[in-house]
Amino acid sequence: MALASSKRRVILASASRARREMLAAAGLAVAAVPAGVDEAAVKAAMAGQGAEAVARALAAAKASAVGAAHGDALVIGADQVLSLDDRLYDKPRDRAEARRHLESLSGRRHGLVSAVTVYGDGAVQWSTADRVDLTVRSLTPAFLDAYCAAMGDRLLDSVGGYELEGLGVHLFERIEGDYFTVLGLPLLALLGYLRRVGAVAS
Repeated sequence: MALASSKRRVILASASRARREMLAAAGLAVAAVPAGVDEAAVKAAMAGQGAEAVARALAAAKASAVGAAHGDALVIGADQVLSLDDRLYDKPRDRAEARRHLESLSGRRHGLVSAVTVYGDGAVQWSTADRVDLTVRSLTPAFLDAYCAAMGDRLLDSVGGYELEGLGVHLFERIEGDYFTVLGLPLLALLGYLRRVGAVAS
């Protein structure tokens, strides 16, 4: 069942499979348009400002970049940043780095911030961010071997190398916060905004 309004196109400024699937499952027939933002440059400009500020800046940059080329649409930009102590993690570049990230998270509690921005009519219309705290259980080398082999290149799809909606659920001892935020989108808050502006059924 599609619940999106036909009055306004909604575009997801992302190539994220998890975000596309979340929105589709919620009945939103959105087009996906990767933003092509230089994330490294955004992060460098935000150095020292913390996980939430970086996630918000990335989400806004993505929404604005795609929104500038699709003036008649509401454009959703989103990003997430993982922090452990004072270190911010990027998506792993390869399987070896994904394993190193998981080793560093093993037995520890870390934070994950997901931010979302909606751009339309030439300006940012709305934004929010949400934080989840996750405790990774102590991971044995044998488990990491099996997990990394089973995940394959899906390890590279998410910061931290985990996939909570799939095999990644085996990584965790405790999760404090919203499930959708872990997947990369504060979905309930976003749907609330889209209802308020008539982009989805209310």
